[in-house]
Amino acid sequence: MSRRELRAAGVTDPALMASYEACRRLNSAHGKTYYLATKLLPAAKRPYVHALYGFARYADEIVDDLASPLTQRDKAERLQGWGEAFLVDARKGSSDDLICRAVVDTVQRWDIPLEHFEVFLASMTMDLSVTEYATFEDLEVYVNGSAAAIGLQMVHVLGALAPQAFDAARQLGVAFQLANFVRDVGEDLDRGRLYLPIDELARFGLTRADLERRVVDERVVDLLRFQIARVRRLEAAARPGIDLLEPASRPCIDAARELYCGIVEEVEAIDYQVFARRARVPARRRATVAGSAWLDAVRARRSAPVRRPKTQP
Repeated sequence: MSRRELRAAGVTDPALMASYEACRRLNSAHGKTYYLATKLLPAAKRPYVHALYGFARYADEIVDDLASPLTQRDKAERLQGWGEAFLVDARKGSSDDLICRAVVDTVQRWDIPLEHFEVFLASMTMDLSVTEYATFEDLEVYVNGSAAAIGLQMVHVLGALAPQAFDAARQLGVAFQLANFVRDVGEDLDRGRLYLPIDELARFGLTRADLERRVVDERVVDLLRFQIARVRRLEAAARPGIDLLEPASRPCIDAARELYCGIVEEVEAIDYQVFARRARVPARRRATVAGSAWLDAVRARRSAPVRRPKTQP
């Protein structure tokens, strides 16, 4: 992370700088689309977004590291210990953990409620024991922690101009997560999980065993179309909320919306063959979206002030 970004964010302590850099590396390595979008934010906000992403990614690595020799029980204990230590540190205002140090600082500077982290950690714990969801209502419990909570964390950094921005962030976070579920059906089955509700499979004459055959027939196509329609409804409902963020934050989130929700268009483009290919937003489209958003970001920074975080405690 450039010293310019850290200076703009008011981060000067060497240990904190190292922590924010560790979070940035996690974002760069594992969240390439979102990392690209964060480049559109004012420098003063970027380190904090990296910290929030780093927290989510580190927890996800505990849960989903397929190369780890740890059992599910061991992973659950490790996640619980790490998460509880973070919450203790966040309440006292400091941490010795390389990742959590920057996250605690971010929480303090932007007054982010800890409940958003608590529900996130609860959902990560679910991934170690829950392998499927009977209904969408059951799945909502999971995505409210795994996705909506992250959107709600981010809004505090991005800057909400009205309370409705938080509901829009929740909807957009869920849309991002559901788009991933559509794309990653096969990969999730490899991990022993299914995030498409069982009653919705039954609606199209399918069972989990049918999906585990990894054959895309007409029933599977209809199921995926049904899921994609939900993603688009959530995206449409959330889109007006982007205008309720600080102007300088809008190009970043609008670009993320187009690229993440655009995953479902790429699923359609590969004729729903999600077991044979991984749907990806093409590099040309990413560059086009980023280029247009960059111009919008430059104009926004010139036309409106950027809210700064609190000074370092």
